[in-house]
Amino acid sequence: MIWIDNISKSYGERLALDSVSIQVDENEIFGLIGPDGAGKTSLFRILCSLIVPDSGKARIGNLDVVKDYRKIRKIIGYMPGRFSLYQDLTVEENLEFFATIFGTSIKENYDLIRDIYIHIEPFKNRKAGELSGGMKQKLALSCALIHRPEVLILDEPTTGVDAVSRKEFWEMLSRIREEGITIMVSTPYMDEAQLCDRVAFLQNGKLLTINTPEGIIQAYPKDILSIQSDNLYGVLMDVRNYPLVHSSLLFGHEVHYTEKGKSINQYQLKEYLKRKGHANVEMNLMKPGIEDSFLELMKE
Repeated sequence: MIWIDNISKSYGERLALDSVSIQVDENEIFGLIGPDGAGKTSLFRILCSLIVPDSGKARIGNLDVVKDYRKIRKIIGYMPGRFSLYQDLTVEENLEFFATIFGTSIKENYDLIRDIYIHIEPFKNRKAGELSGGMKQKLALSCALIHRPEVLILDEPTTGVDAVSRKEFWEMLSRIREEGITIMVSTPYMDEAQLCDRVAFLQNGKLLTINTPEGIIQAYPKDILSIQSDNLYGVLMDVRNYPLVHSSLLFGHEVHYTEKGKSINQYQLKEYLKRKGHANVEMNLMKPGIEDSFLELMKE
């Protein structure tokens, strides 16, 4: 449904996208993961025909994003990273405005947005700028869907909203996919990445890998150790100076540790930490998460 072939884009001397190639299947939820500045927004803006690539090609369906930009805009729904609706218009006025632009009406496609819009319909006469973050998110999604697009492109749609709203949002995406809509979404949250059918990792404009979330985790090349201690920061600093360390990262209340070889000598590491004065240390081999996998790819 989405075909991206060797797309590159620069802003002056800064290379935002470096020969990126991705194919998104019809009716797929495809995730785009990467830190700020990775190139996610630039790629989405190219797909939405808002900017032109320096080189490479991209299609949505059979439409070229450069040559067929007018037709492209009729079959996609786009939700940018920043709230971009009219803040001085009410909820209902915003929705009516976007429906009118696409030559449709709220009534015609209400069945598609019902499960989303029902949460904000009681506030339909409230100005959009006065809504909470979660309500703004639902309004923006309703406006992006009101013309029943074939493809929905969402740029970090859950940034800045609470955990409950994030969970509700992803439940909505699953229902939207059941309507036959292909979804491409970027997110900074690794728990959300695991809800996608496949994910692509970007860093500094380069594509690191594309796979299912489970496939990415299974490709993790090393044993990984969870280390817990009553002096966690001290353990983190000392482990980073251990001669065999490959990576040592703080995850909440534990350190995730890998060695230069594939396997880990736990006895040797524990003895090293004892010599450093750490008596109360727990170590357990663990299954890597998708965040471990992403950080390892970045390190490589």
